[in-house]
Amino acid sequence: MILACLLLSVMGGMIRFVADTGMPVFQIVFLRNVAGLLFFLPWFFKSGLGVLKTKRIGAYSIRSLVGFASMISWFYAVSVLPLADAVALNFTAPIFGTILAIFILHETVGIRRGSAMIVGFIGAMIILRPGLTEMSLGAYAAVFSAITMAGSITMVKLLSRTESTAAMVAWTQILILPMSAVPAMFVWQMPTIEQLLSILFIGLLATLGHLSFTRAYSLADASVVMPFDFFRLIFSALIGFIFFMQEPDLFTYIGAAVIFASSIYIAIRESRVSNAHADAKSKEILARTKAETRSGPTS
Repeated sequence: MILACLLLSVMGGMIRFVADTGMPVFQIVFLRNVAGLLFFLPWFFKSGLGVLKTKRIGAYSIRSLVGFASMISWFYAVSVLPLADAVALNFTAPIFGTILAIFILHETVGIRRGSAMIVGFIGAMIILRPGLTEMSLGAYAAVFSAITMAGSITMVKLLSRTESTAAMVAWTQILILPMSAVPAMFVWQMPTIEQLLSILFIGLLATLGHLSFTRAYSLADASVVMPFDFFRLIFSALIGFIFFMQEPDLFTYIGAAVIFASSIYIAIRESRVSNAHADAKSKEILARTKAETRSGPTS
């Protein structure tokens, strides 16, 4: 998880660097997806065309569209905000994810998780300070990116009920590419060699970062892994200070800590509820098996 945080933080710094060279955000997003697809192709060929078989292309399209919106808004936020500020506001994604889970996945949220969401919003207000400081378009973009990221994760939860991980990854890569190509055509500039190499590096960082991220969650429970995600803020603040002379104020760190604490609590509660459901289901299956064993074979 710490490695994933480092890789994704460096990726954020590289996005800022490419944006500072004058390349439009829409073009960065498109070329990043091209680079990501290049690094993804070996795995895709290994899995074969069979992973593309699906009856839920509509759900995949919605997931890809929401993911594309999240990517554009995140890239824009990183290009205009201090890296630490963008990451701090991005920590609100689990909070928005819980809200979406209530309305889309019909999950029940108790008073504890509800209180944690309220605390998380207070943390976001500490960073944004509406009424005291002018809200920038970059700040709105960072929050919108967190909302759409939560929507993308919610769609993954829905798709995972019937679809494989391989299919979800493959279709997302395939569908986002033409989506990002359309706006890129209207702002296209001939990239320099330096920009192209930087974009390739961004694609590599994104691939390795998300692989590390996924691996972390496969090795340990979310409540164990998630606290280490705070390293993203530390790494981003260091990169912003060293390479871009960015100095986040005290309110960013205080607000980020409040948001992150609430997000960790939500993850712990979700983990406990999930484990409780799994235990109940296991006991039900065990009881059913014992009952069938006692009754013996039927004629």
